[in-house]
Amino acid sequence: MTGLRWGILATGGIAGAFASDLRTAGLDLVAVGSRSQESADAFAARFDIGHAHPSYEALVSDPEVDIIYVSTPHPMHHENARLALEHGKHVLVEKAFTLNRAEAADLQALAAERGLLVMEAMWTRYLPHMARIRELIASGALGEIRAVSADHTQLLPTDPTHRLNALELGGGALLDLGIYPLSFIWDILGAPTEIRAVGRLIETGADSEVATVMVHEGGAISTSLSSSRASGPNAAAIVGTEARIDIDRVWYTPTTFRVVLPDGTVQEEYVSQVEGRGMQYQALAAERLVRDGILEGDILPIAESVAIMGTLDEIRAQIGVRYPREEV
Repeated sequence: MTGLRWGILATGGIAGAFASDLRTAGLDLVAVGSRSQESADAFAARFDIGHAHPSYEALVSDPEVDIIYVSTPHPMHHENARLALEHGKHVLVEKAFTLNRAEAADLQALAAERGLLVMEAMWTRYLPHMARIRELIASGALGEIRAVSADHTQLLPTDPTHRLNALELGGGALLDLGIYPLSFIWDILGAPTEIRAVGRLIETGADSEVATVMVHEGGAISTSLSSSRASGPNAAAIVGTEARIDIDRVWYTPTTFRVVLPDGTVQEEYVSQVEGRGMQYQALAAERLVRDGILEGDILPIAESVAIMGTLDEIRAQIGVRYPREEV
């Protein structure tokens, strides 16, 4: 272990889940920063955190903090991560990494300039069942991969002022939900060579449903569906010439999967045994990277996070979604 000392920036629900899993893994959580002292104090008391800061500036200035987890909404990721990097902190940034590719590329360049780790908190990639899936693919067990499919569909609040529906807050199904299947598809098939997307927009201009069909190197095809207005199977499949992998609900959390041969025989069944929610694995990966002096990452390199944001940009262009700050 590197003995990295963690600070958490913001105190929302995802921050609480991450803090709980840091404690589960026995990692060193030393500070939290909020926009108010009251919120910071309450969060610190809940998770037995020694330093409660009343501002993000105070958190990133804390000399006892080595790495900061940014858990604010998408539009603030760039500003908050940049602040941390400018103060010499490694950064783990919630997904979607930023609002767009330009912001992501700026963080990549700044981290490289400062010799710091910046990493997208796409926690699914680091879960044990995903590690096993990558092993199976690398071994050739599936043969040639022909298709990948995944959905992330939830019934979320419909209030137009809710951040999930507010365009000025990066609202919409794509950045909150679609990032999961799209990052999964990138993980298995790599960059798309063709992107086709359709979507449905709500009264605020944000997307409530987005579907994609993409072609990848070698001709493999992927499909994804995201929705914030209906709950679907939340399952995924990787289809190869020799076998397929069926990942059960909820595929992007610790779950089960089966390797199924063309005749229907189940060759392998995997059952996840994870303590907590499973967000600790990305934190452990970040610590390993810093320990080994690897700042680009391996499971999800920062260059790939930047490129994925470019894919999201193209999808938004095709469905007609543009965030207010991009109009400037």
